[in-house]
Amino acid sequence: MAEELSFPTGIGTSDPTTISLLGQDLAADLMGTVGFGELAYWLVAGRRPTSGEVRVFEAVLVALADHGFTPTAIAARLTYLSAPESLQGALAAGLLGGGSRFLGVTEDCGRFLADTLAQAGEVTDYDAVALDAVTRAKRERRLVPGLGHPVHKEQDPRTPVLIRIATEEGLHGPHLRLFKAIGRVHPRVLGRTLPLNGAGVCGAALADLGLPVEMLRGFALLARAAGLLGHLAEERRRPLGMDIYRTVDRNAVYEP
Repeated sequence: MAEELSFPTGIGTSDPTTISLLGQDLAADLMGTVGFGELAYWLVAGRRPTSGEVRVFEAVLVALADHGFTPTAIAARLTYLSAPESLQGALAAGLLGGGSRFLGVTEDCGRFLADTLAQAGEVTDYDAVALDAVTRAKRERRLVPGLGHPVHKEQDPRTPVLIRIATEEGLHGPHLRLFKAIGRVHPRVLGRTLPLNGAGVCGAALADLGLPVEMLRGFALLARAAGLLGHLAEERRRPLGMDIYRTVDRNAVYEP
């Protein structure tokens, strides 16, 4: 007798008449009842979030959806210009650019804060912990993720709003407290004042929700997928990709 195979999953299964997702009947229990943000949280965390957690989580998704003509958006538009038959390729091209300078900062900051808190143990003075972390990063010639922004030089408008929302929902936890402390103390170490950027505060807020820091970049990409889809829809209505390409091509200068 052939061995019976088994592939356990807590995500979803289906049979000829039903679809099960997270132990619920997808059609009967979830559709029209659960929002997409709530479902995304539930899928990763393995538990249904509270209304306050949903509000903070969806605020993060909105904050990260788009930031104008970033490299991720330009990559998506130019890929669509080159291969208009491959919407999935254009979307993927934009998502592949989510790294240490754009989008990936969300996870980098969450990891930095989580590692710092783990090393510090029980924290009673966040400013002292932050000062030590920034000093150590400077000594090791490492950037402090979440500090600085290429456009917002004084303040990233997303940062105070997300902190306020987390506070209103009782979810202003140790990662956000440490992130704010870094904002207060870093000028003493770096000799200049940098804004706490939106990607960084999103990482801190997600970490305070108890989501695994190893997954935070995925949430940033989930959010940016919506923004990129918007760029591609606009590219269809009002093409800019050819102008971007020609501008670079016609101003290219050969330098051996």
